[in-house]
Amino acid sequence: MKHDGFNKLYVEELKDLYSAETQLTKALPKMAQAASSEQLRQAFEQHLKETEGHVQRLEQIFEKLEWSPRGKRCKGMAGLIEEGSELIGEKDALDADVLDAGLIAAAQRVEHYEIAAYGTARAFAEQLGHREAAQLLQQTLDEEYAADKHLTAIAEGDVNQEAQAQS
Repeated sequence: MKHDGFNKLYVEELKDLYSAETQLTKALPKMAQAASSEQLRQAFEQHLKETEGHVQRLEQIFEKLEWSPRGKRCKGMAGLIEEGSELIGEKDALDADVLDAGLIAAAQRVEHYEIAAYGTARAFAEQLGHREAAQLLQQTLDEEYAADKHLTAIAEGDVNQEAQAQS
């Protein structure tokens, strides 16, 4: 009985991730369009491609589990995306470099959310003996860490300095 509950918790975590990633596939193009830094725009576009791969990996896991990935809306990701959308909505009132710094901050909140969620899902998969799923989840987790590190490099490179100079 407890195993069934834990398995259900695992599936709910995966559904939450699937919802989060599909929401992100719609948000990243808007973030890329709002970015004035070419490097940041390219980072968002690259992460969109990775995110599409994350969706495919989750679909693979669900296929193996014989469950549908649909049916749950990730409220956490919806909130994070809404915060980013509000920032984009202020685009005309912000200096382009300040907007870029804000976009990086919003994107890193998303990355940290995903890192926490993928780490948990991978641990659950390992506990349940789903080795293949655990490997797929770890692959995505590694990409999320790399995306976060790349955003930090962009911020520390020029964006934050330019944003500060404009203030």
